This record gives sequence, C-alpha cells and structure tokens, in this order.
Amino acid sequence: MTSEVTPAALDASEDVSAYKRAYDSFRWELPTRFNMGVAVSDKWALKAPDRPAIIEYGPDGSRATLTFAELSRRSNALANALRAKGVQRGDRVALLLSQGFEVLISHVAIYKLGAIAVPLALLFGVEALEYRLYSSGAKAIIASGSGLAKIGSISPRLPELKLVVSVEGASGKAVGFDQLLAQASGAFEPEDTGPDDPALMIFTSGTTGPPKGALHGHRVLLGHMPGVEMAYEFPPRPDDVMWTPADWAWAGGLLNALLPALYLGVPVVSARFEKFSADAAVALLEEMRVTCAFIPPTALRMLRAEWDNIDRRSLTLRTICSAGESLGRETLEWAQSALGASVNEFYGQTECNLVLGSSAALGVAKAGAIGRPVPGHRVRLIDGQGRPVPKGTPGQIAIHRPDPVMFLGYWENEAATERKFIGEWMTTGDLAVMDEDGYFQFFGRDDDVITSAGFRIGPSEIEDCLSGHPAVSLAAAVGKPDALRTEIVKAYIVLKDGVTPSETLEEDIKVWVRSRLSAHEYPREVEFVGSMPLTTTGKVIRRIFRDRARTEAAG
Repeated sequence: MTSEVTPAALDASEDVSAYKRAYDSFRWELPTRFNMGVAVSDKWALKAPDRPAIIEYGPDGSRATLTFAELSRRSNALANALRAKGVQRGDRVALLLSQGFEVLISHVAIYKLGAIAVPLALLFGVEALEYRLYSSGAKAIIASGSGLAKIGSISPRLPELKLVVSVEGASGKAVGFDQLLAQASGAFEPEDTGPDDPALMIFTSGTTGPPKGALHGHRVLLGHMPGVEMAYEFPPRPDDVMWTPADWAWAGGLLNALLPALYLGVPVVSARFEKFSADAAVALLEEMRVTCAFIPPTALRMLRAEWDNIDRRSLTLRTICSAGESLGRETLEWAQSALGASVNEFYGQTECNLVLGSSAALGVAKAGAIGRPVPGHRVRLIDGQGRPVPKGTPGQIAIHRPDPVMFLGYWENEAATERKFIGEWMTTGDLAVMDEDGYFQFFGRDDDVITSAGFRIGPSEIEDCLSGHPAVSLAAAVGKPDALRTEIVKAYIVLKDGVTPSETLEEDIKVWVRSRLSAHEYPREVEFVGSMPLTTTGKVIRRIFRDRARTEAAG
C-alpha cells in the first residue's frame, strides 16, 4: 500500500487481515516540495473550481458558500497584502477567529507565504492570549470583534506585534480584512516550501504544565492522511460533507477534519456557535446532510444526555470520528445505535496526532478501545526506561521517530523537546494497556491514574460509566487521598436539567458503577457540581477536582 500521501485504497473486507495488509505494506513517499496552502486550495481550484470548500451554516436558515476557486484567489490576495505589510517567510501570524471563511482563507494565505500560523481560541482570556502571543513572537494577528477587544488591552506588552487585522473592518489601529483583500492582487506565487519547513504552531492545552508551542512542518497534513482515510472510511463519496463542532484553533478541528477534508476535496460546513448545543448540532447535521463528522467525546456525551428532548427527523451520517479523550464503551455503543453511523475512535497528541485509530470498514473496531496503530506509524507501550511492556500491563504510549505527523519541536524550548523523548521514542504521558488482539485501551494521563488498595485505576472508564446514568450529564473521576486505601475514587457530577441532588441519588449512582465495573472502581464519594471545567478542546480539567479533593483530605 504505497502512495505519495495516503493508502491508495483501504480494503473494505470485514476480515481484520485487511488492516494487517494495509499496515504491513504501507510506505511513506513524501514529495520533496510541498505546501499545505496550495494542497488544500489551488489543486482543487484547477480541478473543480466551483466545488464548495466551505458552506457557512446559519441557524436562521442562511447559507453562504466559498468555492475552491474563491479560496485560491482570496488567499492569494491576503498573502500579497500581508507581504506588503511586512510579513515575511518564517514570521508568526496569529488567528483569533471562529469557524468561517476568514479563518480558512487566513490559514491558506499564511502557508503560501511561508509564514507560520498560530491558531488561538476565542475562549482564551487576556492572560492566556498574552502568554501565547508573547511566547510565539507573533508579528501579526487576524481577529474578530471579541478577540480584538482583548488584543487592545495587551498589545502594549507585545513588542513583536506589528499588525492587527480585523475581520469586521478597520477600527482604531486595526486594518480591515476585506479592505486588505480588495486592494491586493489575486495572483500569487507561493513560497517554495518542503515538508519539513515550519507552517503551524499549536499550543498544548497546558493541563500538565505551562502551554508549549508545538511547531509543525507542512508535512503534518500528509502525516494525518492515512489515519483520516482509515477512520472516516474514505475514499470520499461524491455526496460527502464534513462537519465538526471542534474549534478550528484546536488540532482536532483543524487537522482531524478541516484541512484533511479539503485536501480530499470534501466540502466542510462551518457554524459560529458560541458553545456546543445538542439541539443546534442535530439541526445542522440534518439540514446540511452531513455524512462525516468529527465529534469529541464530551460533545457526544452532551448529545446523549439531551437526546430524548431533541426534535429530530433523519440523519445522513455514515461515519463519526472521535478523539481528544477516551470515548468509552457505553458512549460509543449509544452513538452507533442512536446516530446510525460507524463510530471510529482515534488517538494522538498536539505533538503527534492520529497515530492510533479504529475503522469498522477494516474490521478494526472494539468498544472501549482507542484502536490499533495507523499504517505508517510505529506505536508501542513503554516503561520509564523506554523498554516495551507486556500485553495486559499499563505502559506509556510512545511513537517512534522519524514520523511525518510528529512535531518539529517546541518553539524556542530545546530542553522541553529533548525531555519529550526517550531514545528514538516520543513519549506522551498517556497510559494505555494493549490487549491480546493488539488493541490499545486508554488508561489515563500518568498523573490522572488513581491508586486505590493496590489497584491502578484509570478515570476514563469510570467517567464513561457515570455518563450512562440517566440522571448524569457530565462527570469527572479523581483520586482523593485516603489513609487506608492510599486513594479513593471521588466523582464530581453535573446532573441533567431538572434533576435534583439527593442522598438517594448519590447512592444510586454508586451502585450503578459498582454493578457495571467493579467494587474497587466505584466512587466512594460523589459530589454534585453546577458545571464542569473544560479546556478549550473540550477535555475535563481533572487537575482542578484533584486539587480540590486533596485540599478536602488535608483539611
């Protein structure tokens, strides 16, 4: 199975040997020259200029389309305009935008210019933005209205920031996005870039320390393609339409959905939701006839919690992919049944994404597992010295270098980059267990693992089981220090609307988990909370609850 970028075809046989043939025969053949911007726009502008690249969805029924030809022309104009304003090859250009035409045009223009895109989430507060803009040394930023207000308050402390572009038009010191495009030529000769030239900087979520800028080369898109084809069960069909509720500033939204879909010529739906809404998501899926979706686990659990209250007609989904944290058996089985699609889970990190995956079409699917190594990637479980661990034993997920999807390094932080590796293996800090069939079952972050009465317990399975309770909307499980057991499992739970906390409900939840998992995994303490702290990528910030539990124990 050799290709310039991806498997030429994935055998759809139900026999698992189809996966083995795909994995064993795969060989990387990366081109010597490659530019992500050209690959996701100009190629299709020549082949199918009128094909939609982005379809902007408005909940009021409005629609707007950006074709590949328009994407090519407008990104060329922006590249010319940025160059005229002093942005050069290697400069960092930050993006503070919601899903829409402007963010894609900006990404493509930055790549064509040979600059480095730094996507940032609109949910970031001023301190988080200042840290990332200062750390990256961003020379320019393209922002929307809410982002501009934050930038205005911190720009005096950002000496490298020379250009602010507003997508709502010129305002104060900000120049207007549309005005820049109108004044620039739609013809542009892209910089001559290779796969290893830097193109993209995505900051880690900071759940285990200060966020670090993971720098990727243009090859990161090519590195994603085997996993994308495997998980979405591509090659694409003529009627395929992609959507994700994930922020395009996150690796999940950008590299698991947006850019790979456009590389394959699949139209992508954009929607400017301020926060995830189950009702709005189902309406979009129905009205836009979405066939392929990347939906993170938290969003799927929210859909499940609200499913009985949603007015729905019919869905056209054929594949749903999920990643970012463990999906869990109960949520996966519910999603397959309720949404009527294959649900394929995969795994990766900001530094090295989509290296483990599932594919029902290849016969590589097991509820409760995050998959097997994607063709083209060498993945194993190791101990603290880098030695492989036996099947059935928890170990740290590690990826062998070189690997096209692997980051170039942390921005201006060689020491942190070196600490990420043990020999030729990139460590992740994530623990998993490999079963007898070669499937990886996610165990948890090393610092999330709960040690109770000699057992090492991963929180993900407990949280998935809790979310299956009819009263539970979201849940987090952490270890609380305990003199007898070292730690006990404590659950923090957000209840569904209309459900009232009570001691009876607390006991019912404990029995629910104990009867479904085991006596050592059920939460000995349950606390009901009003909201769940989430990262901008939708992951539960267990650290907050872990610190809270430790404070309680110490008091």
